[in-house]
Amino acid sequence: MCAARKKLNSLSEVLKFTYPKLHTGSKWFVDFYAYDPATGSMRRKKFHLDNIAKVTERRRRANEMIESLISLLRSGWSPWINAETNRSYTLLSDAIERYEAYIERMPKYKTRKCYTSRLNIFKKYNSSRLLPIRYVYQFDTAFVSDFLDYIFLDRETNARTRNNYRQWCSSLAAFFIEKQYLTTNPVDKIKPIAETGKKRKPLTVQMLKTLEKHLRDSHPYFYLACMMEYYTCIRPEELTHVKLSDINIKEQSVFISGEVSKNKHDGKVGLNDKLVLFMIELDIFKYPNDYYLFGPRVSHPSETRSDSEMFRRRWNTLVRKGLKWDDCYQFYSLKDSGLRDLANSEGIVIARDQARHNDVATTNKYLQGRDAPVHDETKHFKGNL
Repeated sequence: MCAARKKLNSLSEVLKFTYPKLHTGSKWFVDFYAYDPATGSMRRKKFHLDNIAKVTERRRRANEMIESLISLLRSGWSPWINAETNRSYTLLSDAIERYEAYIERMPKYKTRKCYTSRLNIFKKYNSSRLLPIRYVYQFDTAFVSDFLDYIFLDRETNARTRNNYRQWCSSLAAFFIEKQYLTTNPVDKIKPIAETGKKRKPLTVQMLKTLEKHLRDSHPYFYLACMMEYYTCIRPEELTHVKLSDINIKEQSVFISGEVSKNKHDGKVGLNDKLVLFMIELDIFKYPNDYYLFGPRVSHPSETRSDSEMFRRRWNTLVRKGLKWDDCYQFYSLKDSGLRDLANSEGIVIARDQARHNDVATTNKYLQGRDAPVHDETKHFKGNL
């Protein structure tokens, strides 16, 4: 391979084309090099002008051609891709439109909201580029890497957020592959970056007592939501789907349908005595059985269910700001605290079953450092040393 060709191929790692140029002499033509995805290299393209008799007309036509070609090349056009036979030449906007329709059919509201938010940031980033990508084949490793740098560096997010966006980009690429817009996943070559330990912390015993005093009388229904999270360990999204018909007072249990649970399995969890008594105090069971336990804005039972994000918003407003707590104490910290206290009181296996974890290892992730229980067997077994 000649040196010039090697240089062109190496440039294809960065550039997707060279600027068109007019050549005059015995033959008049405009040529340029453009990246060919099929070969992974730069190929030369020529447009001959000898069929135009007048020299002045040739120059005018060449100038028009060069201006038009530069505009097309900058937009991502390639002369080597046949739009009719190669779906990778599909406009990114058209592919995104199909992806948005796919998102709308996702069963979980929280997932739809999350994916839509990330897609909006993705579109905003692309439109802010000097040369936004226009075709699906341009959704390559270099582009995704730049996008993740934007998420991590420009938006100053943490490693976990960046890795979550990486996973989302991989799922978007998988959608493009399924629709035959792409043949390989460009995200596979991009590695996750190391994450620090989770920021969320469980509440101390004193903080739990402060929380009860702060909420019980002034915001009883949100206090009930906090109690549900602490005692039942039901995830916030699942909690919004709980209806009064799912609660069995005699058995003191709550049923979680596989249609809404994270692990897609039906399950039941225990209902603490204190929780049952507070529900009775609030006259929860005077409402119809088909009502959701928490209505809009985490209010009394209602035909309309609350939004899981509302738990977080109410927590931030009523608790974190009201009590001036650090942002490491979150609504989901109640689950951490409940698992810790249950494991220490009744054992980690009981805590595992209440949290509906597949194994104890998952439960252990919620028991940080000094909160992890110590097995009595380790204290009393007969060793040989």
